[in-house]
Amino acid sequence: MELGLTTFAERHAVGDRPAPNAGERLREVVAEAVAAEQAGLDVYGVGEHHREDFAASAPAMVLATIAGRTERIQLTSAVSVLSSDDPVRLYQQFATLDLLSSGRAELMAGRGSFVESFPLFGFDLGDYDALFDEKLALLLRLRADEPVTWSGQFRAPLRDAVVHPRTDRPLPVWIAVGGSPESVARAGLLGLPLAIAIIGGQPARFRPLVDLYHRALEQGGHGPQPIAVHAHGYVADTEEQAVADFYAPYAAAMSGLGRERGWSPMTPGQFDGMRGPGGSLFLGNPDQVAEKIADIRDTLGLDRFMLHPSVGTLPHDKVLHTIDLLGSKVAPLVR
Repeated sequence: MELGLTTFAERHAVGDRPAPNAGERLREVVAEAVAAEQAGLDVYGVGEHHREDFAASAPAMVLATIAGRTERIQLTSAVSVLSSDDPVRLYQQFATLDLLSSGRAELMAGRGSFVESFPLFGFDLGDYDALFDEKLALLLRLRADEPVTWSGQFRAPLRDAVVHPRTDRPLPVWIAVGGSPESVARAGLLGLPLAIAIIGGQPARFRPLVDLYHRALEQGGHGPQPIAVHAHGYVADTEEQAVADFYAPYAAAMSGLGRERGWSPMTPGQFDGMRGPGGSLFLGNPDQVAEKIADIRDTLGLDRFMLHPSVGTLPHDKVLHTIDLLGSKVAPLVR
């Protein structure tokens, strides 16, 4: 199973520690990706957001910088908000990244759990589902065909268009989901790899969605495809250190998000439940995190697990240490 990390280049203030500025945070992200390759990890993902508290509004740019500093690690968006983007431009960006990185680029397409990009780029949230359906269909056409003749509702038509540059292999396109059965079924019917974001609840409860995905793959006439999970977590030398490092930044970030979405503030009791054996947080010492990753691998039949440590902005040296532990201790135990 592949192991890796994701980031949104978070910029949260924690207690009396101010938020890093955007340039500082982006440079840390590049250094963390380089460290992930050096630690022997398989994949690094950068997510797209358009808010003050996240610095990565242009994942392809960040990943291209990482590509110039690395040689082996897979580079993926995590995710690209396809609904508010132009499929032509998005394909060009990731095709360029794939060529620059000698075939290491992937694109994870999602509808987006944050909606700031819709008004920013002039789209109506009432078209949330229709935008994604249309743009995904065009993206897949662009990947497969040349020239492309196409017309739709949300962008100008194409007539005998050849979109450059072309990749040396079909650009990998994943569908990223947060738990919607419709999104899972769509990925299976199209024969696309599936990435599941698990940021709450019990990971084992996602098994019915995985079963649905396998049925949809079969119904669509496709063979097996990779399944990935993205989850929050953190690795330290001891369980006590992991809790001490992670709780305050995580609680601050999730409570802040909760104020926007109507959730109650995070409590230590909720946090302890989430980091327990059946919870969604993959946090603790290397043995604990490895055991939990192996358990979800076996429960859901995973091909990839991606840990997201800096949900609330952690000090850069703490993230680098987690990366080292993930590669040197957790990965060998899981494998």
